[in-house]
Amino acid sequence: MTNNLHPLDRPVWNSLTTRQAHLALGDTRALRYAPAINLFGAAADNSPANLFALACLLPPGGTLGLVEAGDVALPPDSAIRSRATINQMVLTELNAPGSQIGGDPIDFVALSDDDAPEMLALATLTAPGPFFAQTNRLGDFIGVKQDGRLVAMAGERMKPTGFTEVSAVCTHPDHRGHGYARVLMQIVIERILARNETAFLHVYPGNGAIPLYEALGFSLRAAMTYTVLERS
Repeated sequence: MTNNLHPLDRPVWNSLTTRQAHLALGDTRALRYAPAINLFGAAADNSPANLFALACLLPPGGTLGLVEAGDVALPPDSAIRSRATINQMVLTELNAPGSQIGGDPIDFVALSDDDAPEMLALATLTAPGPFFAQTNRLGDFIGVKQDGRLVAMAGERMKPTGFTEVSAVCTHPDHRGHGYARVLMQIVIERILARNETAFLHVYPGNGAIPLYEALGFSLRAAMTYTVLERS
């Protein structure tokens, strides 16, 4: 691995060694997020010593997710549970900003640790991507509640210097069709832009949400390899 890679070619490593170092387990050889937060990890490079250190962060019965551009070297004593290509999209210009649908504003709330169980339940139901009991600690999350129940949310995930990933965008099946996902995404993005950062996201090719992301102003930057490992 070379130092002239784009920061988003190694989003996990470049998050855990900078703005999210307080969430990291490991050392200078390899890092991962705490398992209660998410499954992502990375080695400093592909040297045997660093890959061995990464293997030590893969718990028995647990998983470790790698998100890298190009080929991915596997740590020893690991097996591939799944591997897929995902699209990394970067915002070029936010289209149609604002916290409303048509002419009607929506009421949204900031989500906190108190909302974590409901957030996990909504993510488990709708499967927007890996989400765990403490994933909400990765960044700011906002949501829409109906009768005190969380029905839609969006938030932040990886944070390399100068970038923030938009993630966990989901709506309960009983409340779709109201435009909540788009509006919540817009609000999250506006806050990222206000910090002079660039918004990005990851999505599987063929996902039906891609037209929404493109309409908001995202475009494809790179195809990434997403590998989920388990112990062999």
